[in-house]
Amino acid sequence: MTTLEHHSSIFCLLRLSIPLDASCMTLRTIFMYLSSSHEHDDFSQQATLGNITYSDSPKMTESPSESLSDSPFNRNIDDKKNDIVPEIPIEIVSEEEMALLEAALVSARASFSAIPAIRCSTFSFRSNVRSIKSITALSKRRLSGCSEPDIEDSGSLKSAQKKTRMADSFLHRFRKKGLSVTDITATEWCEKQMEFVLLVGKRKVSKAMKKGSARHAKLEEEVVKKVKVRIKSIEDRWALKLLNFITGVNQLLSEGLTRELPLIGFAEGVWMVGVIDEIRMPVTETIRNPLLVDTKTRVKDTLPAEPQRRNGRLQLMCYKYMWDDLVADKFPSNKFFDFFSLNPHHILSDEIREMTANSGFPAETLDDVVRYYRNTCSMLSPAHDQLLLRYELQKDHSLLGEDEFAYDSDWVKNQIQGCLEFWLGEREASYTPEEERWKCGFCQYSSVCPAKNGNHNDPPS
Repeated sequence: MTTLEHHSSIFCLLRLSIPLDASCMTLRTIFMYLSSSHEHDDFSQQATLGNITYSDSPKMTESPSESLSDSPFNRNIDDKKNDIVPEIPIEIVSEEEMALLEAALVSARASFSAIPAIRCSTFSFRSNVRSIKSITALSKRRLSGCSEPDIEDSGSLKSAQKKTRMADSFLHRFRKKGLSVTDITATEWCEKQMEFVLLVGKRKVSKAMKKGSARHAKLEEEVVKKVKVRIKSIEDRWALKLLNFITGVNQLLSEGLTRELPLIGFAEGVWMVGVIDEIRMPVTETIRNPLLVDTKTRVKDTLPAEPQRRNGRLQLMCYKYMWDDLVADKFPSNKFFDFFSLNPHHILSDEIREMTANSGFPAETLDDVVRYYRNTCSMLSPAHDQLLLRYELQKDHSLLGEDEFAYDSDWVKNQIQGCLEFWLGEREASYTPEEERWKCGFCQYSSVCPAKNGNHNDPPS
């Protein structure tokens, strides 16, 4: 790996592809950045595009019915201390419950301050009553226990409530720079679990998760090599992210294969990002539609249950949905610049301009790179209607089976729209269906979730 001398707090990594077969594969360049200040990457929430810790890279490494590492989450729970007040009857709660309580109170205070037109009675805390039901109720975005507004105020109240839902939505609070495909699949897995993840915190990475990530990194290393490249601005960063896509597509068209290809698109009114595990060009010259592939690793030598397969299908269908939109030139450049607060006429760093010139498409500004990005998309065909999920045994990487399925445009759109209702605050989080409650046995939040205790009512669909 070639590494530039560290002169700045922010660097990118330049990835050079390594031939799978020296006789037919050439080098591919992918750019990435590292930040010593640990600043959040706008391109994803859980990870950095172009790196092995992609927001879409966190895969369901194994079956939720087999291990705690199986749900589509990779989170760490914040430990909280219980303060005991002398001579006051209390109920002992776990650290998880305490963390949930504190997060719920923060959420409730935010909702309370956001609606000045509504007068609410003072919260009265019972000395010895702190049920899980009351704790989770505090986390809801709609206030209860409030006095009824006057009839003449109802119009302004509805308007205020709508604005409040948007301002207080999970999308606005936790994903201001867009969703990842992993956010969509995790929400489909269990909305209530997704809510706990956002309010309470992340969970620790298990050994199985680490092995799954290592396997994806190994597959990536077969095609690419990383080299550090310095960046100086947010425009530089985005230029490199788009160059990742351009170079990956060039490799796909010339060699028939690329891996870990970053995507960004505008889906159902929301910016969405993802990283495709693998894309293959068909071997026949009559078919030019790329085949999208995703590899899942499993601890046991069994194929996953249907809910897991469904979740994997949703992931690949989201990728095809985004890919086909890009191919159809549905990338809104002006919205892109506005949403991410980018200057399209910003002059890129000398190093990046030199790299683009050496790659055959000299670019001076971010706008130049965006135009090359869109031109590259226009050269592509829609993804193949058949999508492929591969399941490998984690121990020896042997193939357990493959799931080839057809793309369903209506189904994936309905799934995305349903998830967005949750993210936009249009309804409360739903619980996993009764027939899939086996998931709860492997959920870290089951001890504080009303679903396990039967103390819940699913919101109307």
